[in-house]
Amino acid sequence: MCPPAAGPLEDYAACFDELFSRLAQRRGFREYLTGLLAPRDRNKTLTGLAGAEPVTGAQHAAVQRLQYFLSQSTWDADEVNRRRLELLVNDPATAPHARGVIAIDDSGDRKDGTATAHVGRQWLGRYGKTDNGIVTVTTVWADERLYYPLHAQPYTPASHFPRKQSDPEFRTKLQIAADLIAEALAAGVTCRAVVADSFYGEHDDLRGALRQSGLGFVMALKPSRGSWQYGAEVYTPKDAARAVPWAGPENPGGWQPVTRTFRDGRTETWWATDARLGWWGPDGHTRLVIATTDPQTLPDKATWYLATNLPRPSGPHDNAEAAREPADLTEVVRLYGIRHWIEQSYKQVKDELGWADFQVRSATAIRRHQTLVNCAFSFCWDAWFDQPPTNDHTATVPETVPDDSGERGRRNQPH
Repeated sequence: MCPPAAGPLEDYAACFDELFSRLAQRRGFREYLTGLLAPRDRNKTLTGLAGAEPVTGAQHAAVQRLQYFLSQSTWDADEVNRRRLELLVNDPATAPHARGVIAIDDSGDRKDGTATAHVGRQWLGRYGKTDNGIVTVTTVWADERLYYPLHAQPYTPASHFPRKQSDPEFRTKLQIAADLIAEALAAGVTCRAVVADSFYGEHDDLRGALRQSGLGFVMALKPSRGSWQYGAEVYTPKDAARAVPWAGPENPGGWQPVTRTFRDGRTETWWATDARLGWWGPDGHTRLVIATTDPQTLPDKATWYLATNLPRPSGPHDNAEAAREPADLTEVVRLYGIRHWIEQSYKQVKDELGWADFQVRSATAIRRHQTLVNCAFSFCWDAWFDQPPTNDHTATVPETVPDDSGERGRRNQPH
């Protein structure tokens, strides 16, 4: 009989038992999640993560057992991830809904050597430089209250393939992202729009694929993106913003105030407008929405240049684009604002759950480790929503969202 995991983790782990054909696998699943969830200041020998010293610690029986579970045991990481998403989708407390978003992003982590799968010299956004490491494309579902990972796929640099980028097995990050969106939809995940930063938003092919699939998108553009003309005639999103009249808050011209509400209840007034850039405009199939705290100076860190296919209310595509509900400026800004939860999720999976702390080399083992980290992340939401009501006002609870995040079923409303 499999030794049970501690506390509520056992109920969660039992939901996956049928996916493991052996008792040792079920035990390994429980032990690995236990190690991931252990506080970072404790020795994580159980999982062979950062706490397991490479020479002495690697010989520990528990580390050897779980290294086998990760690298050689016969279980399917994709099946485990599908079950994890089934639990999230079918639970009223965590079910995705039509006001949330699917966020696309990628994240890199340093890794030494050349023998580990997916490792190459490439741009690592977390460190802001090119270095040796692994980059993983990820998708996250989020609304103002909740966020969790959907799928993850490591990117394999062209240097790993005989014919480099011409190799039929090579896939770009954009191709991987499109595949992950399709997987999310197949898993029953719904959303208002797909959101992404400028790395993904700059590419016409990805936006076109989303449009053809019937999905809405809100994607960032670089302020200097000048694809409409060349040389001295170049016209950028920042130029389009400057062309919109502004004479101050009392006489805003073409700008409209939008209120952003944050998780802690704090609000900020931003200004937004539908601008024109080439054939993009308020009444085009693609809109250029610009949002900023100051239309006069357009501060770099507080100005968004957004491409969206969500039609303008009462515009010519309002009825023609019936598959995509119209979105006013406040709604477009709200949707892109949710994207930043993916940055928060990175901090938690990396700093608390050991996303990059694996000591394995094969592609299979890396994918399995990432899947187990995502299971540990999802368990935390499961355990939070299963908490019994308490009158202890000293307990720490997540902040509620005071804006229009919608009334949805949940097992326990935070006090």
